[in-house]
Order: sequence, then C-alpha cells, then structure tokens
Amino acid sequence: MNSKITTILAVLAGAVLGAAGMQALHAQAKPAVYTVAEITVTNQDAYTKDYLPVVQALNKKNGAKLLAASFKVTSLTGTPPARVAINIWDSMEQLQATRSSDDFKKARAIGEKSATFREYAVEALPK
Repeated sequence: MNSKITTILAVLAGAVLGAAGMQALHAQAKPAVYTVAEITVTNQDAYTKDYLPVVQALNKKNGAKLLAASFKVTSLTGTPPARVAINIWDSMEQLQATRSSDDFKKARAIGEKSATFREYAVEALPK
C-alpha cells in the first residue's frame, strides 16, 4: 500500500513541476512583431524590378512572412497610403538584426531611389 501512495505522489509531483516549468517557458517567450510599411512609389518600374525581389528575398531568408502587400488600400478613416506591406517576424531581435545588416542597407538604398517609406513595428499581444 505504501509503494502505491509513494508512486501516486511522485506522479502528481512530476505533473506539478512539469506544469510550473511550462508556465515559466511561456513567460520567457518573446512576442511576434508585425512591421507595417506605408510606401509611396515614385518609379513603379524600378520599384518592382530592382527593389521588391531583393528585399522580399532578404526578409524571407531572415524569417519574415509577408502577410499582405497591395496598392489597393481602402481608407476607413483619413487618407490611405499608396501602398502597404505587412510582415510578421518571430521577435524584435530578429527584425532588428535584419534591418541592421549590410544586405538590408544595400537593398534599402536601391528602394529609396524609387519610393519613400514610413514604417513601424508593433509587438503582437501575448497568446
């Protein structure tokens, strides 16, 4: 009888410790980050051919997922931007590492010849 109680108590203790460990891991998880880019294209041909393929490949290589990109922006309030692109990143650190890389700086120099950008990052809500 004693060995059954000991086994049951050991299983319960393991379950409690496991649940506490999972809670601690969830508390340490970093939130995803959305980037929103409002873009005014001044040279459509150069923007489409010279900039987009380079920056989209770079973002994808570094873990970003393109969620939306369109020239068809419907205003709900105020004046809409000409173009919007929304990406999701695993973390702010991942985003910042990409944006500070030489590859991104070179791509952005190409993009600034054919467009102006207004961008911001928004952390996702915890799950």
